[in-house]
Amino acid sequence: MSNPFFSETAFSRSREESYSDSMTVSGTVNKTIFLFAMMIIPAALLWMDMGVQGGEGESGISYAFNNGLSKYMFGGMITGLVASLVMMFKKSWSPVLAPIYAVGEGLFLGAVSLIFNAAYDGIVMNAIGITLLVFTIMLLAYRSGLLRATPMFTKIMIFATAGVGLFYLVIMIMSMFGVSNFYYGNSMFSIGLSAVIAGIAAFNLIMDFAFIEEQSKYGAPKYMEWFGGVALLMTLVWLYLEILRLLAKLQSRD
Repeated sequence: MSNPFFSETAFSRSREESYSDSMTVSGTVNKTIFLFAMMIIPAALLWMDMGVQGGEGESGISYAFNNGLSKYMFGGMITGLVASLVMMFKKSWSPVLAPIYAVGEGLFLGAVSLIFNAAYDGIVMNAIGITLLVFTIMLLAYRSGLLRATPMFTKIMIFATAGVGLFYLVIMIMSMFGVSNFYYGNSMFSIGLSAVIAGIAAFNLIMDFAFIEEQSKYGAPKYMEWFGGVALLMTLVWLYLEILRLLAKLQSRD
């Protein structure tokens, strides 16, 4: 699977352990909803604390940065990264680390969203709405059998997602050396590329749904519901950020 949390190795090793209860699809869904709420709450609190409303422009975002917005953003990002990395090696710790990951991601996303919304009023609510709509469409498409994680579909998505990961790495290295690149511009090519990446993120949801269902049938341990919830949340976060970036590019052309 393209999502490292949904690797066959991750689940096969856990199935070899001794446990008293098994992972279920409904249990994973419930954990995902809980983690989603744990992510939204710190993001909303951050917005209320910073008091930045869309459209306030430079003065509003300057106020946020002067009051520690960068600390929340990078602190949340590091917290989420460390929690997810530890979970990769200590999956049985997922019930404790998953909420920590969600809170960290909430602070990170709250800060990033605040910056975007200060520049483009209303963009965050639009991005959230589109993300939830895409998630619903993909879930319905999977449940109805319209979209399935066939071997060919899986192979294409693995290569596509790996390509996006490599692209991100190149962009990050270029940014570290101060090299400007087209991806952060608002050209039609840049917009088209963002749309393609958002599409890849959306189709990764199909693979996530399939793997959760498959591993539930195989009888993975109960704590893997938290692990699966974090993995699904990762894809949603990726999708949201790409939609947010895409909307920003479109609005900057107005």
